[in-house]
Amino acid sequence: MMIPDDDGEPRRQVGALPFRLGRDGTLKVLLVTSRESRRWVIPKGWPMKGRKPFQAAAREAFEEAGLRGAVGKRPIGHYLYQKRLKNLDAVLCQVKVFPLKVRKQLKHFPEEHQRELRWFTPAEAAEAVSEPGLAAIIRAACRT
Repeated sequence: MMIPDDDGEPRRQVGALPFRLGRDGTLKVLLVTSRESRRWVIPKGWPMKGRKPFQAAAREAFEEAGLRGAVGKRPIGHYLYQKRLKNLDAVLCQVKVFPLKVRKQLKHFPEEHQRELRWFTPAEAAEAVSEPGLAAIIRAACRT
């Protein structure tokens, strides 16, 4: 069963699209696995009280992937997806995506034992994610 927010709107989330230049000069995008379904996704989560959306997105990137860097203050897009809850209901969520230029990747971070991380080319990342809207954002943001 799909559960919208109380007002019928999708629940809001924020996410970071982490990127860097690889040693060979090619653009790379980092994806993490979701904890439950192990799908490839971007670091994302619920808005945080006392933080602006871009700050919350950067915090999620730190918690889920140990990333530090420069986060854009404006979203580069948004996408919809169905979040599965533990009771097996699905919640419609809209994720605002903020770019994150990665400067440092820490070895230890809060969710290090809960997720897998991998750097992809933009084309590989767009293929790896299951949400068409997220794939479109990756392709559009990484065009050269």
